[in-house]
Amino acid sequence: MRMQRIVVLNPKGGSGKTTIAVNLAGYYALQGDRPALIDYDPQASATQWVRKRQPGQPAIHLISTSERDSRVTRAFQLRIPDGTGRIIVDTPAGLDAHDMPELTAQADKILVPVLPSDIDIHACSRCITNLLLVAKVRRSENRLAIIANRVRRNTLMYGSLTRFLETLHIPIVTTLRDSQNYIRGADQGLSLHEMKPHQASEDLESWAPLLAWLDEPSRRAAPAPAARPNLLA
Repeated sequence: MRMQRIVVLNPKGGSGKTTIAVNLAGYYALQGDRPALIDYDPQASATQWVRKRQPGQPAIHLISTSERDSRVTRAFQLRIPDGTGRIIVDTPAGLDAHDMPELTAQADKILVPVLPSDIDIHACSRCITNLLLVAKVRRSENRLAIIANRVRRNTLMYGSLTRFLETLHIPIVTTLRDSQNYIRGADQGLSLHEMKPHQASEDLESWAPLLAWLDEPSRRAAPAPAARPNLLA
């Protein structure tokens, strides 16, 4: 399988981008895919998560764009190592629509997490519109999907979120519940798939359809090589 780039994107802060990105990185590390995790977020939450991991855990190559190392060139610091199977990109909050094409042009899969609240629903609608109209992501390409995140089923807000998502005609690949396991994982540098099975079994079930969708091929022509994104400069 060629190297796959997965971008987790939603300009609305607090939607769960980092949680999804680090759990994907942990899963693929466990599978031996040698993932690289690119942390664009100035808050560097994904960077902190990687640095909490223990030496015996499967390796994740971290690229933190907010940090500079005077001992090496910027290009060397931002390189993707040979043999990397998956690249997971954690994007920042407040991302401008005009920066979306740079981040998504080379993306094989784009995940948009959304929370069940009126503010988040409105922000998700704007995000999807910008991805379709500004970044020129086509629905037919099978590379854009939504994750309903931190959901408590059988609530009025969950019903509103479900009805809204159905209007977008973008696949909802999974629904992740509001679970303490994500908080534990963030504290310990663990992904769900690295926790004890009896502890995370209910949450792991909801990740199965997401992981299956990520393995589906996208339906688009291979993009032309892009210049290095300005966000990395």
